[in-house]
Amino acid sequence: MTSWLRDRITAPAPTAAPYRTAEHATGTGSTAMLLKDDEECRRRSWWRQDRTFEEEIEHLKGPDGGALIPWLLMAIGPGTDILKGEIARPWVAGAGLAVFCVLYVTTIRTAFHDRWRTGPVPFRLLAALAAVTLALAVAYGGNFVLLFILVSLGVGSVARTRRHLGLMLMPLSAAAGVIASLHHEGFWSTTSLAYGTFLSGLVVSVIITLFHAVAQLKETRQELARSAVAQERLRFSRDLHDLLGHTLSVIVVKAEAARRLAPRNVDAALVQVADIEGVGRQALTEIREAVTGYREGSLSTELDRARSALTAADIEVVVKESGPPLPPHTEALLGWVVREGVTNVVRHSGATQAVVELETGGGRARLVISDNGSPARRAAAGGATAVQTRVGTGLRGLTERLAAAGGSLEHGAVQGGGFRVTAALPVEEEAPA
Repeated sequence: MTSWLRDRITAPAPTAAPYRTAEHATGTGSTAMLLKDDEECRRRSWWRQDRTFEEEIEHLKGPDGGALIPWLLMAIGPGTDILKGEIARPWVAGAGLAVFCVLYVTTIRTAFHDRWRTGPVPFRLLAALAAVTLALAVAYGGNFVLLFILVSLGVGSVARTRRHLGLMLMPLSAAAGVIASLHHEGFWSTTSLAYGTFLSGLVVSVIITLFHAVAQLKETRQELARSAVAQERLRFSRDLHDLLGHTLSVIVVKAEAARRLAPRNVDAALVQVADIEGVGRQALTEIREAVTGYREGSLSTELDRARSALTAADIEVVVKESGPPLPPHTEALLGWVVREGVTNVVRHSGATQAVVELETGGGRARLVISDNGSPARRAAAGGATAVQTRVGTGLRGLTERLAAAGGSLEHGAVQGGGFRVTAALPVEEEAPA
């Protein structure tokens, strides 16, 4: 008695909480038990979950045939007749009913099994099921004719096309009606059985088709989501290339100008340094806007930056504009063209003069950027001559952008020297008020 009391006192007290957290679990067994308990708890409380139909569709799983197995309860009627001894040779009827149940379950399982459903096995099992049902219904009638409805469920599970479904359901429902009439079941009972047989298989087939349609819609939506992500990545890579390529080129050019001016004119060098600071701050703002996807470039702003960058690189620039103003979207696209074209002139051309011409009107906008650079200099820098045979990242991205908006981009060397980029875009003119 004393030892029992001592054991009870020294034994650890049971925990009050029914579950332990993962931090207190000291082994894989404890963690597994915890996860199992949580899963059981979720299963027990599934009926308490307040999900919308959209959320239910998201968690919807494909049919596996399990919902059709409980329909075997319809075999209780024939089984009751056998147990009561209301039919002749009950042991034969009992054996036939047992074979029917086994064939029904096997047919349903193979119809939804990944390995067997596309082969001939489900059709053969269904044929055997129909033969057993026909024999039992002809021999005994009564509740045995209800087994035709279970055969119809098997037809709806096995059929893969509307043609197969019709070719199997129509003779099956007709056989059910004929056999019921031979056993004098009455007009309405016979009609109801034939109609129920046909409708049961049709409903199962429609439900399975809807499940497959939902699965395909899910796959399509996932594919569209992946495509949207890819398009957004492409957009961001283009924006980042165009933004950083132009900005870094301007910073390099202005830094070189500041280095040249510093020994002779400190004030002028400081002006270039201040421009570098301003360009850097503006680049930070543009990158933030590009990341959030709200950046809309201004054509006038890009033209001003083009003048500043070309002037700092000792390139004489001439800007010609004619025609009415453009809508914001068109300005944004042409702004990207100005940015990329001027960046290429500064980095690769070795030109002493550049011309930017913008013509609008007649439902079209045309932008031309040309220079008098040296082809040899461009070839050495991987510029114009290389671009003719291998489109660069910036020009390729601009070509795709303009093509998506219904425009075009042409580029190439000019006869006699130099390089030209020509962009054309359609413009939707506003109707006069």
